[in-house]
Amino acid sequence: MSRIVLGAMALVAALWTVSAQAADFRYGQGRYYGGGGTSYVSTNFDWARPYLGGNLGYNWGSVDNNPTKPSGFAVGIQAGYNWHFRQSGLVFGLEGDLQATGADDMFAPWKFSNPWFSTIRGRAGYALNNILFYGTGGLAFGQLRGETFGLAESHITAGWTAGVGAEFGFAPNWSAKIEYLYVDLANSHFITTGASNGYRFGSVRAGVNYHFHPF
Repeated sequence: MSRIVLGAMALVAALWTVSAQAADFRYGQGRYYGGGGTSYVSTNFDWARPYLGGNLGYNWGSVDNNPTKPSGFAVGIQAGYNWHFRQSGLVFGLEGDLQATGADDMFAPWKFSNPWFSTIRGRAGYALNNILFYGTGGLAFGQLRGETFGLAESHITAGWTAGVGAEFGFAPNWSAKIEYLYVDLANSHFITTGASNGYRFGSVRAGVNYHFHPF
């Protein structure tokens, strides 16, 4: 739990800096309105749409009942849908992602790695025009692979995930995001180690989404 708090605090500090710089940001396309000889560009970002995107990040964590601490880069894709309640600024959504990772570590005769993981999460946040701050949480799935003395064993387990993030609309159909997730993949018994091993890790990642027109 302390990892969630520390990760969230670090990300919130980063988001505060970025949001301060982006507060007056305007993307250049929108609808023109006029009246009394004046006109301006509306920059109200439409969050209520399906989206698809990709991300790149870094994972670090530890294996229960084993001294290894797998870490490494991760790359993946995400897709989801948002509902935007404009009067209140609230945004709710669902998102799923699939990540390939290079996270691994070796200690003495043991080596553990996490080749992939996936999450299915709900999102809830508040939109300030084209800036969205959100919390997220849900189910996690992933593979933990253990190796020792030439023997290899892999388990796919389920668990949970929670995190925070921010997303910035920089064009009518495009947004960029930064996100922190804590992922807990449940323990399972490994014959090669003679112990119950699971993988718990933090993940920081940046991504880009393309937002489609509503159905």
